[in-house]
Amino acid sequence: MSALEQALLTWVHLISASIWVGGSLFIGVVFSPLLKTMADSVEDRMKIMIRVGRRFNMVAIPALGILVATGLYSSHALLARPELLAATSYGTFLAVKVGLVAALVAAYVAHVRIISKGVEEKIMSGALSTREVQRLRKKIIILGEVTVAISVAILLFAALLDAGV
Repeated sequence: MSALEQALLTWVHLISASIWVGGSLFIGVVFSPLLKTMADSVEDRMKIMIRVGRRFNMVAIPALGILVATGLYSSHALLARPELLAATSYGTFLAVKVGLVAALVAAYVAHVRIISKGVEEKIMSGALSTREVQRLRKKIIILGEVTVAISVAILLFAALLDAGV
């Protein structure tokens, strides 16, 4: 791969990471706390969050897919040689990063399963009790925090790999 091709691949990878991590951090650190000032009831806050989540997913899911694809493409030569993964710090950090990406995808899949289309429709129509909505909200918050923490850890390992540590 030429230097220009590598630069473009890295650029696409970084843009995708910016969308995924930046959007997740914005929702968790800026938007979620503001919800308390936007709506009084937990149900109304969940309805707003569902709308925001749907909109975010329109760009976040493709970004995550591109992020995983470009990451695997960039590292496929090393990943194909497991003996090198254990023999170098670069390989070890790459293996940890891949493991974190797998954990991130698993956390996101769990999030999507908990707040499925059917559950979203029940929330939007008011078919769930306040207690059920509060339980769902608690699970979603925990998974959101886990997703952000894993995403930030992945960025740390990306920085370690880039620095050649």
